[in-house]
Amino acid sequence: MSHKPTGPSDYYKRKLARTLWKTKRRIWRDVSKRIFKPRKNKVEVNLFKINNKTKNKDVIVVPGKILGMGTLDHSVTIACLNASKSVKKIIENSSTESKIISIQELLSTNPSGSNVKIIV
Repeated sequence: MSHKPTGPSDYYKRKLARTLWKTKRRIWRDVSKRIFKPRKNKVEVNLFKINNKTKNKDVIVVPGKILGMGTLDHSVTIACLNASKSVKKIIENSSTESKIISIQELLSTNPSGSNVKIIV
């Protein structure tokens, strides 16, 4: 029986999770743990959930994929691993100033993780 690796098989996800862990900030370590979880426990969040759980000008992290069911009524900055094409189109065509960025970009702009929410 051979050794079975744990964690994501994608090199960039592993690298991101390790970078987040090395920051020694509680919020980034939590996101790192969620990225390292098994594939069967992956996070998928719809836009209507993000709309219900956030307020105007919030910054959130989704350690998984964002799906396109729903709309956004207010401006939100979303950092995620992946986003579906429909989500990108909805946010691009919306009148709000919402934007989607990568988790790495959010980490570089806000290394302390202050005022960031995790949506699961």
